[in-house]
Amino acid sequence: MTTTGRDAAHTLEHAPAPGSMLTTAAARGLAVLRISTGFVFLWAFLDKTFGWGYATPSAKAWIDGGSPTKGFLSGVDAGPFQGFFHDIAGQGWADWLFMIGLLGIGVALILGIGMRIAAVAATAMMLLMWFAEFPPAKTGTSGEATHSTNPIIDYHIIYALGAIVTALTYAGHTWGLGRQWAKLPLVQRYRWLI
Repeated sequence: MTTTGRDAAHTLEHAPAPGSMLTTAAARGLAVLRISTGFVFLWAFLDKTFGWGYATPSAKAWIDGGSPTKGFLSGVDAGPFQGFFHDIAGQGWADWLFMIGLLGIGVALILGIGMRIAAVAATAMMLLMWFAEFPPAKTGTSGEATHSTNPIIDYHIIYALGAIVTALTYAGHTWGLGRQWAKLPLVQRYRWLI
């Protein structure tokens, strides 16, 4: 029996994972991808907030008055949007949006809830960061090499794809709270919250 329209979408919404289209090993692999990708975002939030000395030294921690966007965005040295990124570097609203995004995406992916929103947010954030680094440029405005290893696909694209794939495959159902989340009345009513 073939379903079309709303019935087909409804059937896919309730597809169990693992199910007939995913092996248990594949579902677990997607769960590992989901949790790992979520941890990348959550770790970035924590390191920028507390300055644990990885990407952010303690003197530049957000809780100590540092700006989580200023260093990266003011250092943009390539691409057609360089001026835009310099203008928003260190702006309070940009810092808050960036940090809320990192925290929300990280928590959603790790818990396996709100996967669609997390995938859209992660993709938007990663595309903005891709344009900031602008991998197609071989040299920056200073004439120095950008050290881009691939003009199209870099880690920003891979993180975005990881979020998209895990959302589309209901990876939150395995080792996550996705099944329980999907049963909530609000999520049942507004399926985009899955």
